[in-house]
Amino acid sequence: MSIEVKSKIKPVTKLGRKIILHTAQDDDRPVYISGNFNNWETQDFKFLMTKLGKGKYEFSFPDEPQFQEELIYKFTKGDWSEVEIDKYGNRTPNRHWDDNKTSKIEKVAKWRKNWLPYRPSQLPKIHLISEEFEIPQLNKTRKIWALLPHDYETSEENYPVLYLQDAQNLFNEEAEFGNWQIDKKLAVMSDYGIGKIIIVAIEHGESERLQEYNVGKTLLGKGHGKEYIRFITDTLKPFVDKTFRTKSEREFTGIGGSSMGGLVSIFSGLIYPEVFGKLMIFSPSLWVIPKIKLGFLDFFEPMDTRIYLYAGGDESETMVKHVTKFRNRILKRESLQGKMKVHLSINQEGKHNEQYWSDEFPKAIEWLFYSNKED
Repeated sequence: MSIEVKSKIKPVTKLGRKIILHTAQDDDRPVYISGNFNNWETQDFKFLMTKLGKGKYEFSFPDEPQFQEELIYKFTKGDWSEVEIDKYGNRTPNRHWDDNKTSKIEKVAKWRKNWLPYRPSQLPKIHLISEEFEIPQLNKTRKIWALLPHDYETSEENYPVLYLQDAQNLFNEEAEFGNWQIDKKLAVMSDYGIGKIIIVAIEHGESERLQEYNVGKTLLGKGHGKEYIRFITDTLKPFVDKTFRTKSEREFTGIGGSSMGGLVSIFSGLIYPEVFGKLMIFSPSLWVIPKIKLGFLDFFEPMDTRIYLYAGGDESETMVKHVTKFRNRILKRESLQGKMKVHLSINQEGKHNEQYWSDEFPKAIEWLFYSNKED
């Protein structure tokens, strides 16, 4: 009697391409690969590299046909503000893998952190418009700045404009609570083609700030917000458009701010949609008017508007709830259907301060002025 013995032969598993990354500068942030294979998403956990040791990572692509084609990619620490750079702090070109090799060794010299470092030559030109710009609607004066693209004087371009509140906290190194560092962020952003914009920065009224940014009757009492908004639309904007090379149309004009500055910016955009097509709203003080009525919007002709809403989960117990509720009410408003594009960004660890608004600034600029994404 013979016994047939069947040998168990394991199938050969074909491995996909493998990248080994060496980086001289390393920290605790994870490393992701972003490229033409995942729509350039920067924090795609399917393309999270495995850390082998300090400064050494690897990743094996799935053995699928799409990953056998040419791969175009970059390494990031989870966001474009944390992307790889060369040893001099400059942006690096996209990487390409278009040969038949099964492994590739790459090197990264440095990484950005919160969009920095920046090149001083790219810093915007900070122009003081006036120490005492007249506000006839409030019978006051105010200090106002313009941040112009670094090459404004040598170019002939016209630029989009963003009006921002609380200029004291936007680029002032002496600011008591820190600043947004918008000058440094714009310097880096210009290298990526998203920094050619004019920022008009309006200083707040110190002790009168809350009253000026308060629109109508709220929990803070009766404010002068409507007069302040008319100052921007009727007085300041015509002056800016006459003085600088701007793209004056609403689709190139934005307004924004944080906290109470965010609240007055909301009303600016909703009351004057023919003026502002972009709203940058960070941590708005919606608690001041928790039952905000949107019925007045039905009296205006709706226009295409983009709103970037940001809130931090560690700001207050109600911040995220108020902002999310506001977004939902805007999107459900029948008269605004198809006209309002709202991007909601939530950082669960975000606090109510300049550091987190600074982190969000470049992302908001890109989505508002340089993107066609709806959300």
